[in-house]
Amino acid sequence: MTERARRVLVRLGGDPDGFGSRPLTSELVAAADLVLTAASEHRAESVAAFPPAATRTFTIAEFGTLAGAVPPLAVICHEDPVRRAHTLIREVRARRGLVRVDQPDIPDPYRGSRLAYRAAGRRIATSLAVPLGLLTHSRVA
Repeated sequence: MTERARRVLVRLGGDPDGFGSRPLTSELVAAADLVLTAASEHRAESVAAFPPAATRTFTIAEFGTLAGAVPPLAVICHEDPVRRAHTLIREVRARRGLVRVDQPDIPDPYRGSRLAYRAAGRRIATSLAVPLGLLTHSRVA
């Protein structure tokens, strides 16, 4: 992770400790319940690595937009976090093609300015706010 990316992540409340990049492999894609990419070209590469993952591979912005169309009770009614996550993925997948995603790609800030990294970080955080909210929502009896 570049120093600029690390700083943005920390500023947004993330923890870069333990981060390590690794090459994309068909085994990684096959083992994942959900694959999120920054851009459509990365999504295409992931699906090319393991075509059956096409239904569970999204750009970050696409996933966030589609999650915003999911009725919250469909997800938060489950107490088990794994069941909640699987429900969210299923509900998001069901909305693909039905909900318009205006800007599915997040530009790669690599070797860009501090502002480019901040813009990418804000876009990622904004895109993931709804799905993370659904996954972490406390049920009220």
